[in-house]
Amino acid sequence: MTAIRNSGNITADDGIVTVNGWVQDIRNLGGISFLTLRDRHGTLQVTMPKKRIDPELFEALTKLHRESAISVTGEVKASDQTASGTEIVPVSFVLHSEAASPLPMGVVDKVHTEMDTRLNNRFMDLRKPEVKAVFELRSMMVALLNEVMQDLGFVCINTPKIVASGAEGGATLFNVDYFGRPAYLAQSPQLYKQMLMSTGLDRVYELGPAFRAEHSNTNRHVTEFVSFDGEMAWIDGMEDVTATIGTIVDRVLRGLKERGGEQLELLGRGIDIPALPYPELTYSECLEMLDAAGMHLEEGEDLGTEAERLIGEIMAERGHDLYFIVDYPEEAKPFYIMEKDGTPYSHSFDLDYRGQEISSGGQREHRYDRLVERMGKKDLDIGDFDAYLDAFRYGMPPHGGWGIGLDRLLVKMLDLPNIREAILFPRDLSRLSP
Repeated sequence: MTAIRNSGNITADDGIVTVNGWVQDIRNLGGISFLTLRDRHGTLQVTMPKKRIDPELFEALTKLHRESAISVTGEVKASDQTASGTEIVPVSFVLHSEAASPLPMGVVDKVHTEMDTRLNNRFMDLRKPEVKAVFELRSMMVALLNEVMQDLGFVCINTPKIVASGAEGGATLFNVDYFGRPAYLAQSPQLYKQMLMSTGLDRVYELGPAFRAEHSNTNRHVTEFVSFDGEMAWIDGMEDVTATIGTIVDRVLRGLKERGGEQLELLGRGIDIPALPYPELTYSECLEMLDAAGMHLEEGEDLGTEAERLIGEIMAERGHDLYFIVDYPEEAKPFYIMEKDGTPYSHSFDLDYRGQEISSGGQREHRYDRLVERMGKKDLDIGDFDAYLDAFRYGMPPHGGWGIGLDRLLVKMLDLPNIREAILFPRDLSRLSP
């Protein structure tokens, strides 16, 4: 029986094998031709000496269009002319699907291709080894997140993505006609994971889609993304949450560095492992840092993109890639964040990675009366949140949590230029297909 092999495990002792892949390139030198076959694991060389193989086979293989899908059966030979140390001399092949010509974009051609062209032809773009490597690393990252969360005693959950009210409210909700009733695409699982804190499932996490109708057409914004959310009960303070996030991110960084060496090398990237615990800056300290650097913000103003970038540069000079910004003004935070009594601040944090926010969270207000009071301050209709508030009427433990943009985390880890590089089929202001 002919063995099925791939470019990653073929050896000169394998004899007759069958390999599957795409035709990457063909070089016809007259008396001998070479076909480069690419599969998920890399490339291998199919060597065709004209006088040693069937003439019809030689003719058919050398006339194939690039990117055609084929299976080649042949004898493995040792070769000191190939990177793998082997080559295949074919005895037969199967053409599964011949690629049209010309191609919509090149796969290995050293020609710059615009982002829109790449995304319009994502099926072809993903055949590029360096693009594929990003999503292999993303898969590893998800596996690592699941591993560390199980180790920390968290339960994996799934919450609704069609909801009656938004966790954040405002103009960033996508409206849905739900059988004649108004509904929305979920901005986050925030309300549901808090409700679960009253159930005995006191540590939960979710990896799932989230939707933000933000009119921002930048290299860091998309309208649909994957959010990694966690919530934990019986905390003594916000510090329990930030310490947990530090443990999680550290495990992921170390795991990717260990498991993703091949992909990181292909991308020309390395992963640095910042020391724990990650340093903390208060919001007020950030304003002072910015002021000293020539950028003045008034108390209460949002730390926007430019301010985050500048703080990232200052922290990089101090040797810190990852750091928390804590104690934001309570007015700037959602209703469920706990206020710091006697101050205008809140038990809240962001985790920034080289000048970009990748996570936001804090300690939640678990006291029913105080929660209702905060909702009133935010001009929210209490009646829209009856199901959520019911969970706080009958014994809600102190709790806190976070949301991390999975795509943003990967982008910062790999220093990618655009968040769309980390999403298979991104959605933004202009893109709804493919």
